[in-house]
Amino acid sequence: MAKKEVDVVTGAFGYSGKYITQRLLNKGHKVKTLTNSIYRKNPFGDSVEIHPYNFDVPKKLTESLVGASVLYNTYWIRFNHRMFKHNSAIRNTLILFKSAKEAGVKRIVHVSITNPSEESPLEYFRGKAILEKALQESGISYSILRPAIIFGKEDILINNIAWMLRRFSVFGVFGNGDYQIQPIYVDDLAQLAVEQGENKDNTIIDAIGPETFTYKTLVEEIGKALGKHRLIVPVSPTVLYIISKIIGIALNDVLVTREEIDGLVAGLLCVDSPPAGKTKLTIWMREHAEFLGKYYASELYRRRNRLHEYATH
Repeated sequence: MAKKEVDVVTGAFGYSGKYITQRLLNKGHKVKTLTNSIYRKNPFGDSVEIHPYNFDVPKKLTESLVGASVLYNTYWIRFNHRMFKHNSAIRNTLILFKSAKEAGVKRIVHVSITNPSEESPLEYFRGKAILEKALQESGISYSILRPAIIFGKEDILINNIAWMLRRFSVFGVFGNGDYQIQPIYVDDLAQLAVEQGENKDNTIIDAIGPETFTYKTLVEEIGKALGKHRLIVPVSPTVLYIISKIIGIALNDVLVTREEIDGLVAGLLCVDSPPAGKTKLTIWMREHAEFLGKYYASELYRRRNRLHEYATH
């Protein structure tokens, strides 16, 4: 008897991968996950079949993908660190694409970023562009989703801005704060991903939400939702980066990177496209103000701790 086709989600116990997985399960799909956190507590129990990535043993990776109909790829890293590098993430993703083709995967839904470019001086955006090109040239049916910022209960950026607004009476923005940002709700992104998994056409979609903010306005809206009306002041990006680095050291985390600041200030988290999501951040924040920013969300804690479910700590 032929094996039943399944969908594969990378990082089903992480952030966006968890929401994609839940939507697939709700539709009655069988789901496998590829993950670095095979022992992480997860809400799916035995409903999801777990496999390690096996990037260093491509034959095993290919075997774990055999029979898959759609691969939903959320695998990536935020910044370079001694534990992980962008170059490694690019190499691993190229191995994943090759293994998917060898395994006969019919379609890949790949999460990228707004405004990727192979000419970008920013490694994050350049790496995403390299992977998009590789996927388009792979011969596999694809959908590329390009979110700017993803918000939700497990979010880091929005949560940690709220965390600081809860604790400090003054909030500094990089420069004048007039660069724009278009957040999408994580479950809206998941819905879009699953819809594109069922599509047959090759697509590239700017996965942005229905609201566009300047960075300064975004901070103001987060403050309003919390009832914390703080003084927002422009600060030199270099000076604020140094301050953020000191705070990060105190928190044993990386608060923000220089590349993230440069991409934000350059307007790379905004595009001229219709919204792909429906959930408004302003409404979502008011509905979740009780927990938003109550605890600090640590990127490095999540990377180091491979047992606990994602949460804000």
